[in-house]
Amino acid sequence: MPFLDYHLPEHLIAQEPAAERERARLLVVDRSADTISHRVFADLPDLLAPGDLLVLNDTRVLPARLIGRREATGGKWEGLYLGQSADGNWELLCQTRGRLREGEAIDAGGLRLIFRGRTPDGHFLFRPEAAGTPAELLARYGQVPIPPYIRKGHAGPADADRYQTIYARPPGAVAAPTAGLHFTEHVFERLRQRGVERAFQTLHVGLGTFQPLQTDDYTKHVMHHEWCELPAATAAAVDACRARGGRVVAIGTTAVRTLETAARCADPLPPWSGETDIYIYPPYEFRAVDALVTNFHLPRTSLLLLVGAFAGEELLRRAYHESVEREYRFYSYGDAMLIL
Repeated sequence: MPFLDYHLPEHLIAQEPAAERERARLLVVDRSADTISHRVFADLPDLLAPGDLLVLNDTRVLPARLIGRREATGGKWEGLYLGQSADGNWELLCQTRGRLREGEAIDAGGLRLIFRGRTPDGHFLFRPEAAGTPAELLARYGQVPIPPYIRKGHAGPADADRYQTIYARPPGAVAAPTAGLHFTEHVFERLRQRGVERAFQTLHVGLGTFQPLQTDDYTKHVMHHEWCELPAATAAAVDACRARGGRVVAIGTTAVRTLETAARCADPLPPWSGETDIYIYPPYEFRAVDALVTNFHLPRTSLLLLVGAFAGEELLRRAYHESVEREYRFYSYGDAMLIL
């Protein structure tokens, strides 16, 4: 598909967030009018209508990056927390020189980790010696896991705040739901005054969100799993929105994945919780989402396929071309797009 590949000058990959969250630029794609226009994110309330409903992902990004040394050799070691297995081991990606031996210890800045082996897909298993939940231990010893295309993955002092939405609650993500990074209390207040409601769902964004398509035939791509939850109150808010003729506005592709996963189960939309591997690509009939706010995505990814299915392939190709021409800022700390 032509829209899956596009040329992006390196200087358009945002290395820092906008000076103010709501001052990011906003590309507005109107599907019915087949038009593209240019605003700023603070204008979002003016672009929505009374009775619309925002559905936002309230996951909190864990400080999942660990930096340390191998006790046996003193060699540098770096790990990225991915999750915890039923037996209490931590599943990590890690980098170090030389082969790790089972039972070997890592000193991750004061947190001692014991290597326990590998998973079938090649991830590393470690047992933390300190007591506490992963969220508690990572809060004490971890760093913000910003993506490698931002400062080669090296976090700065401001990232702990800016690589997190202002409404983040349950910890569990290893990457931010970036469409939500642009919201401020000021924008939420203007939306409230406009008569636009909001509700929350949770999807813990995993490392697979950055995974490129594994084959030239995108229909053969094996989709990653992510845990998500659509609470009963949010399902009811979606049904009420539809009853009054409003639009359900998904804030980010993660919100789309949760909503459309639940929508596959029943109508009206039921509460839902569990692992989802929903894979959305053109053509796809959206059952729960009427509008979408999203950042700009990497080429040849499942996220770009999802947005192409929603916006239409040719319109999205034009939108990305115009965004590059007008030097929008791309990826996690970049600008946003509203698709109506």
